[in-house]
Parts: sequence; C-alpha cells; structure tokens
Amino acid sequence: MSGTSLDGIDLALLKTNGKEVTEIGGSRTERYETSLREKLRDLLGCEDPHAQVVKELTIAHAQAVRRFLDNQKLISKTISVIGFHGHTILHQPQIRKTLQIGDGQLLANLTGINVVNNFRAIDVANGGQGAPITPIFHQAMGLRVGKPFAILNIGGVANVTWVGSRTQALLAFDTGPGGGQLDEWTQRAIGEPFDDKGLLARAGDIDSYVLSGLLKNPYFEKSPPKSLDRNDFSIEPVLALNAADGAATLLEFSCATIAMAERHFPSPVECWLVTGGGRKNEYMVERIEELVKKPVMLVDELGWDGDAVEAQAFAYLAVRTMNGLPITFPNITGVDRPRVGGEIYRPAI
Repeated sequence: MSGTSLDGIDLALLKTNGKEVTEIGGSRTERYETSLREKLRDLLGCEDPHAQVVKELTIAHAQAVRRFLDNQKLISKTISVIGFHGHTILHQPQIRKTLQIGDGQLLANLTGINVVNNFRAIDVANGGQGAPITPIFHQAMGLRVGKPFAILNIGGVANVTWVGSRTQALLAFDTGPGGGQLDEWTQRAIGEPFDDKGLLARAGDIDSYVLSGLLKNPYFEKSPPKSLDRNDFSIEPVLALNAADGAATLLEFSCATIAMAERHFPSPVECWLVTGGGRKNEYMVERIEELVKKPVMLVDELGWDGDAVEAQAFAYLAVRTMNGLPITFPNITGVDRPRVGGEIYRPAI
C-alpha cells in the first residue's frame, strides 16, 4: 500500500481465504526516495501520467517486495498473490474517474508472484465511490471487539468504518482531511515533512474564523456513500497565519470533521480505534478523543500493527478477488451491487 500521504510503501504478510484471517505475518515500511516522492507529487490530479514514472514506481515496489521477503526469510514461491494498490493520483468518482498508477503485469514479472491491482476502477465504473474499500477487512479483524465500534484510518485523507453487531452491518466513508494538508503546511512553514507528535500544532492557537470557513464545505453534511480526493482541500486558507497557528487550525479542522462523521453513524459507537500514520500525532489523537467524547484507542493496543493495517487489507482484498468474492458493496461505496474488483496478472513464463 502506498497512500495519499506520500510516505512510501507499506508491506505486510497475511494468511486468509478471503473470509477469515487465520494468520498475521510480518510487516515493513519502505520510504520513497525523495526524487520519486516529488515525481509522484507532481502527478497528483494528472489524467495521463508519464509512463517512466509508472515504471519507476512499479520497480520500487518490486524491490521492496524482494527485500521484504529476504527479511522474512521467505521465497516468492511461498506467496500466492500480491495485492498492489498502486498510487492514487486522481479520484473523481462523481465523473466516474479514479486512477491508481502501477503496472500489475510488470510487478508480476519482476517478482514471479501473481498480482492483483486496480481495485477501485470497477466500483467507480458502476456508480460507486471507489472508496473506502477496506471495511470488509476491518470487519474481519474486529470480530472480538465490542460493537458498534468505529475504525478511523488517518492517512492523507481520513476515513472511518462503522461496524455494527449484525454480520452485514457496515458503513464507511471519507470523513475529510487527515494529515495531508498538515504535512504540506509543516513542510512549507518549518521545513519538516510532518508535525512530529503534533508539537507544532499544540504550540499554536486555532484561528476560529478560518476554521469556521473550512467547516462550511458542503461535503461534511452530505450523507454517505461519499469519498474525497487528496486535492479536495488545500492549505490556502491558512497561508496568512504563522507556523504554529496554521498547524493548530489545520489539525483542528481534521479532528472536527472526524467528530462530525458521527452524525452519519446508524447508532453510537462504544469506542474508536485509530490506525494509519496519523495515529502517531499524539495531539491529534487527544483532540479526537475530546471531541468524540468516547474512548479512543490505537489499534496497536489490540495487538494490531497500525502501520500495516492498510497493506494487510489489500492482501485480503487480493485473495477475495482471486476467489471471486466481492470487495465493494452498495451500502459502503454506493455501487449498483456487490462487485468483485481488481485485475489479476500472472508472471510471464
């Protein structure tokens, strides 16, 4: 998984039949080289990405897979399939467009392992939002958690999965900005790639006027299914603020919109479980708990690996695709009917 935060590639091992998760294996994160990260950033919003960048991204994934398997003392023949999300550069489901770049056939050839990629396109082509598509995995992982509960994934964009007590009781949607704009602001304001532990935001004052304007976006009142593109929000409204105040305002914007998501839940949750890179922002997690007024736990406290959940999810979805099981559903993405998604690529002989 390479997410909208542009951090790098998350890898994880999973044993599953596409229904039950029977074993969680090791995991690893490989940071993007600066040059590749900047090339990907330049492609955001692009409908016709340069083939050389797509190839470079795919090779980086293949190299990451090889290093990961070496680290786990495994060979490629022991792996049945790779779930290859690719990197999202465009997501506009309202006009039936979504684009995750990455060459599935090339990755299969380079690794010698079956690959499933392009998970979102079938859903979007059939009227769905194409996101979020990990809730079915969240449900499988949360079988022993008291229900209803919410799993909040804070990446560049934040999304939430509400899991009810019935087997099919699921709801999921993008809540709003996650850490994407805060990271962009921190890089611009103090030259750091992210606000470590939220220290910069904690030192600032929230500009209530700017925050009020940000919260007026009609997206937050819209009922799910709904999803966002990373570029749907920008740092422009805080450009006149100092470094700390801009960070405080953007962080509060993310936290407030996460709390606002509760109004769309079918019933109140017992707790919130937080995963994704944003869970490492201690101040953000504190503010979320203060706003939702419910227990907030990092998934790591349940023995999960919060850095690996999304990568594990795409391994799970890849197996579902290989087994002909649906990965997206009308009540989650708004697709016309449960859809098997993803394209299967096998290594060339």
